[in-house]
Formats: sequence, C-alpha cells, structure tokens
Amino acid sequence: MLDCKAFYEVLTGSGVDFFAGVPDSLLKDFCAFVTDHTPPERNHITANEGAAIGLAAGHFLATGKPALVYMQNSGLGNTVNPLTSLADPAVYGIPMLIVVGWRGEPGKKDEPQHVKMGEVTRGVLDAIDVPHVVLPEDLDGARAAVADALAAMEREQRPYALVVKKGTFDKYKLVNKTTSPYEMTREQAIGAIVAHLPKDILIVSTTGKPSRELFELREQRGESHQTDFLTVGSMGHSSQIALGVALAREDRQVMCLDGDGAAIMHMGGMATIGSVGGANYKHVVLNNGAHDSVGGQPTCAFSIDLTKVADACGYAKTWLATNPAELDAALPEFFATDGPVLLEVRVKIGARADLGRPTMTPRDLKREFMGAIRGE
Repeated sequence: MLDCKAFYEVLTGSGVDFFAGVPDSLLKDFCAFVTDHTPPERNHITANEGAAIGLAAGHFLATGKPALVYMQNSGLGNTVNPLTSLADPAVYGIPMLIVVGWRGEPGKKDEPQHVKMGEVTRGVLDAIDVPHVVLPEDLDGARAAVADALAAMEREQRPYALVVKKGTFDKYKLVNKTTSPYEMTREQAIGAIVAHLPKDILIVSTTGKPSRELFELREQRGESHQTDFLTVGSMGHSSQIALGVALAREDRQVMCLDGDGAAIMHMGGMATIGSVGGANYKHVVLNNGAHDSVGGQPTCAFSIDLTKVADACGYAKTWLATNPAELDAALPEFFATDGPVLLEVRVKIGARADLGRPTMTPRDLKREFMGAIRGE
C-alpha cells in the first residue's frame, strides 16, 4: 500500500502544492492527509468536480504551476465540459494532475451505481483524450508515475490522470474533522420527518447514507418502500428528479430528502425549483456540514445560509431546525404550506456503524415507485 505522507511529499516535492476537488471514499485517506497538512488556502473542496477543474485552470494561469484535482470516477461526468472545452491542448492547453478513485473497477464487487462507470472509466478518459495510468501501489512506482505525468503535462500542455484502485492508499485518519454543535443525528431527523409524513406523499431521497437510513427506518416501522425513490447515484440531482415527478403529478405531494453536499453540488437546481416548482413540492436539506458518505470531508454548508438561497430563488417559504423540538414544531406547517418550500435541518456528522444498505435492487425500487404513482 502507498503511504499517504510519502505520496504527498512526492507531489509537493515536484511542485504540486495546490489541491481542489470532491472527496471520494477510495481517496479518503489521501484526502484526509491533504486536509490535515495543507494550508486551507491551498486545498479547496469544491461544489462539484467541474468547478475543481476551473479552479485548477485559474491556479495555473496565475502561477504557471499545475494543480492536483481529486475526485471519484463518477465525477468525471462533471468534468467533461471543462476538460474538453477549456483544458484540452486544442483549446487553451492547461496542465493539471487529476487523481481519480476507481469505484466499480471490473472484477471488484461494488454498489450498483458504480458498476457502469467502473467499466468505462478508462474508456471515458481515452475518449476525451486525457492520458492516464493506474497509480502503482509502491512508492517507487508512484514516484515514477508522477514524474512521467508531470513531464507529459509540461511537454504537451494538457491534463493527465492517475487512476487509483481500491486499497491503494494506506490508512490515515482525519484529525481536523468537521465539528458540529447540533445534537440530532441524521437518522433521528429522518425518523421525525417520516413520522409526520402526509398520506401518499412521494419521496425522492439523495444518494449515500440518507437513502440507506430511510430504507432501514421503513423496515423498522414495518412500512412499504413503494413511495420512496432512493437515488443511489447521480449526486446532486435528486431535487430535479423530485421536481420532474412533482410537475407530472400535481395531485400528489412530492418531497426531496436532500443532503448539504448534494444541494450545493448543483445549487442551480434550486433556481429552477423556485421558478417552476408547484404547490406540491417539498424540499428537505439535511445539513451536517460534511461529505459524510465518503470520509467526512467538510462542505461549506455551515458557512452559508441555504434558507436565504432558497428565498432568493423564489421558494414560497423556508424553515431552519437545529434541534428535535424545532423540527417537530416546523414539520406540520412545512407539509401544510403550499410549495415550493424548503426545510433545512442541522444535524451532526456520523452514522451507525451497523447501518445497512437497501436489500432491493434499483430496478425493483423503480418498479415499486412507479406503481405507487399509478396507484397500483
């Protein structure tokens, strides 16, 4: 396995000392080391991966030095535009080193949302003409890979990617963790919301632990999963999935159960919701200030006011709940008020160690949800 400190020193010793990106579970140890050992002004967790490419481009334009962009391979989709229309040598030719966590690597068991991207990761990089290699797990090999990448970036004025397999990095535990003054766990908040749900409301929940916790709460309560669409991938798009459902079925209340990282990733979706979302649209953002499902790296969600963002985007009304009493007080009015409306719930980071995963396949969940919409 590759020691995080040693690899970091290879990078910084080669002049790569500016970092940006979106955390990934396969890169969490490396990202944690970067967070703990890089001045905050030189390590930025961005709203999405495409934004990190833009930040890296700006750094190069200002300094002449390449930055490192980290991401999960699922985030490659967010980077295709800036990589092909900005950084490519046929346009501006901007060097940057991209470190990509290879979820769904062929032959390795993984969650269903990662299988297809795992199969096509290297093909996508080939298709957009980004040279890449799989990062070796030994230090000498990694040092040689970085040197080759930097030489190619300088020679050809282009991005270069290092693809990282599961288990490449040795363990490193984040020291500078996000701290939260809030007492509720996310699962407690979801439990309170579920207990107040109006009859027949349809739910679209965001990817990661919120969907897992919603599934388990339904199991514990002996309730059907039929009215729940669990978005197991597509981070940041659950609010628009819910909007599509709400616009098509104005006779049903529709709630998006969102996370702070997801809401920020494609925050422009809130402008669409505020502009066209109907009276039946309900938006809940569970805010723990962290990318909890991929290592606990911080988001900027405790530094901004999501309720004011929603207000500015045209939501009819917003609420903020920071404890169980405030949540219980807000929920009846939240569900009774014509939308689009938003409820931000501040919660603490973390989840149960024994939190399970949905036992239904995505196709089964889709079929059940569509049946619930049709009244079957």
